Amino acid sequence: MNSTSAQTTPAPQGALSTLTLDGEQVEFAPGETLYEIAHRRHAEIPTLCYDPRLEPFGSCRLCAVEVEGSRNPVASCTTKAMPGMNVRTLTPQLEEYRKTLLEMVASENRKLDVDPLSGFSSQELKILVDRYGARTGRFAGARSGKSKLEDTNPFILRDYEQCISCYRCVRVCAEREGDHAISVANRGFHTQITAEFDHLLKQSSCTFCGQCVQTCPTGALSDKKALSAAAFPEPIEKTRTTCAYCGVGCTLDILTKGEKMVGIQPAMDGAANEGALCVKGQFAFDFVQHRERLKTPLVRGENGQLHPASWDEALDRAAEGFRKAHEKHGRKSIYGIASGRAPNEAAYVMQKFIRVGYGTHHIDNCSRA
Repeated sequence: MNSTSAQTTPAPQGALSTLTLDGEQVEFAPGETLYEIAHRRHAEIPTLCYDPRLEPFGSCRLCAVEVEGSRNPVASCTTKAMPGMNVRTLTPQLEEYRKTLLEMVASENRKLDVDPLSGFSSQELKILVDRYGARTGRFAGARSGKSKLEDTNPFILRDYEQCISCYRCVRVCAEREGDHAISVANRGFHTQITAEFDHLLKQSSCTFCGQCVQTCPTGALSDKKALSAAAFPEPIEKTRTTCAYCGVGCTLDILTKGEKMVGIQPAMDGAANEGALCVKGQFAFDFVQHRERLKTPLVRGENGQLHPASWDEALDRAAEGFRKAHEKHGRKSIYGIASGRAPNEAAYVMQKFIRVGYGTHHIDNCSRA
């Protein structure tokens, strides 16, 4: 998520103070953390428990920086900037400290190379371990995670042998969704991520929005539907688009392999959703390539059966139906139901069609159902 570019972005407006960051004077606004300032200046600070959408947590300690006068490195994501601070984000000691932490984190995971289809953030641990050369195995030993492979829900794989206790899943469920469907049980080496009363997800208040999957940095929580296409040889391609399930306009990326749609990932920079999706936007895409999906209009013939037709024929048949109903039963026999998945422009045309075309206010939309 960080950039090595030397470019800088302007500091937030307001009453600004200054500190020294890696030898340069930097302005900051009240309330900014050292990580936020460093990230704005494109300093390379690794993180695993950090998600910019969540409250800082400071559990992974990878974002530690040196502050002059402080005995030990401090977590930059939770440390507020103070005027006159002298902060160093990159020193040999910090890099060795980060490598050791990554070696310990990696020692508990069954595997580091998880498929990118697992989720949006699933490659974060792998990238950092490779960046720091932390595949040493020198801390190999017992593992604390216990997978919930018996959870047979169709959407989310709970492979907690990959869990590093960053709690991003728990926090996104609470802070972003307000569901509190998953939580933390036990302490120390026996810490586990769990649903209510250690039940299955479908027995909890989980809405299967998939946010826990998309924030997980290790693949401990993965997209089951997407992973079912992991064996396909084609490369993964992403196509940015807008979800059509309702009028909110959530931005998402469609994942494809060849001609097959294999998964959905939310756009973290989506203006309407900021990385969030509902269960339909996240997982309900099978209809797109379903073998029974209609590819041409159907009209009913004299034998009572449906037959393929051209669009002109189908529209003419619909118009004739409206005309007959209006002639026989009057304007109040016409009723329009607009789609909640349509954009505002389509809704406007629909109400014009009913109100102006037939002189009635009998129009509603499916969002009320």
